[in-house]
Amino acid sequence: MLQRLLPFLTLVALFVALSIASPHFLTSTNLSSVVRQTAVINIMALGMTMIIIGGGIDLSVGSILAMSGLLGTMAMERGAPVAAGLAAGILTGTLCGLVNGLLTTQLKISPFIVTLGTLGIVRGLALIISNGLPVHQIPKSFSYLGEGTVGPVPFVLFLLILCAVLVHVILEHTQLGRYAFAIGSNSEAALYAGVNITAITVAIYTLGGMLTGLAGMIEASRLMTGQPTAGQGYELQAIAAVVIGGGSLRGGEGTVAGTLVGAFIMGLLANGSDLLGISPYLQQAIIGAVIIAAVAVDEFRKRRLG
Repeated sequence: MLQRLLPFLTLVALFVALSIASPHFLTSTNLSSVVRQTAVINIMALGMTMIIIGGGIDLSVGSILAMSGLLGTMAMERGAPVAAGLAAGILTGTLCGLVNGLLTTQLKISPFIVTLGTLGIVRGLALIISNGLPVHQIPKSFSYLGEGTVGPVPFVLFLLILCAVLVHVILEHTQLGRYAFAIGSNSEAALYAGVNITAITVAIYTLGGMLTGLAGMIEASRLMTGQPTAGQGYELQAIAAVVIGGGSLRGGEGTVAGTLVGAFIMGLLANGSDLLGISPYLQQAIIGAVIIAAVAVDEFRKRRLG
């Protein structure tokens, strides 16, 4: 039980420690900044949670984020309304996720290899489409998506809560969620039980792509530019959020609450390091160490139970 609560206890301890260590941490400006900075990874990680629970993995989400943000902003640059540009970005992510799901199920290749390949393909296409140049001519109203507020609360926090509730309902209260857990726990048993593994796998990759597309548009809104190079390394942060939050890379385990906690732990580590003047290079090493520790705890728990 203690190991299950460890991510939550770590988040609380980190919050308290940073509150004591830096007088700037508990300011509304800084906390709003933390929410905005972690929202993109949080939303991507929610999609990754479904994929990992289903026994898969998606290394291409950083590239999908870049392609979604690029095509969405390009649509707006060519005169499309903000809503249409947003829809274009989300649709791009959804289609990329669909392709990942189809390639994984139809080619019968490891999702690690498939998404490693599509990571390069999607990134390359984004650079070709844009000639390696960012998109700047975007309506000013688009900035509200990533930087707007409702009273004192960042608007993106409401989007994150909406996505979290949606994913929680899917995982805990729908047939799709139950079958994803079954496939991740034991795909052969799920097959013999009559689960359509192909359809479920394609569905969870597609939903993961849709959430990544939304994250890509939020990122573009925050930067007010469509960057073909955006999202580099984000796939590792999304996977880390799931693992730190108690998800298992073996599949069949994971929760929305745990993933959110995992993403906020990394967000607080990055924010606290900036406030305390810690080198960004050391930040990467710290996050890497946290990932290894989280996986080690998960493996230890499994060996003890097994």
